[in-house]
Amino acid sequence: MAAEVDEITINYEEEDIQIVKELDKEILTKGAWTTILFRYQEYNRTKEEYGPEKYTIRRYQKRNGQYLPKSKFNISSAKQAQSIIDTLSKWIQE
Repeated sequence: MAAEVDEITINYEEEDIQIVKELDKEILTKGAWTTILFRYQEYNRTKEEYGPEKYTIRRYQKRNGQYLPKSKFNISSAKQAQSIIDTLSKWIQE
């Protein structure tokens, strides 16, 4: 668990292999409820390489001095990400 919002990461290791590699993050909101957008890659053990970039939006709640994960939405491809961008851009322009 992280005590500070900047310490939150989705990096994950298993048996000395980094399974989830965080490439970047953008903190969208801070406070008791924090929202972070992550860019990451997952390791494919069969191919022994990292797959395509993926994105996830995660919400954390600070309780007893620690940020606890509460919800997440995974964006599985650049195509899906672009569709979200296009739709939000259209809605904002209205």
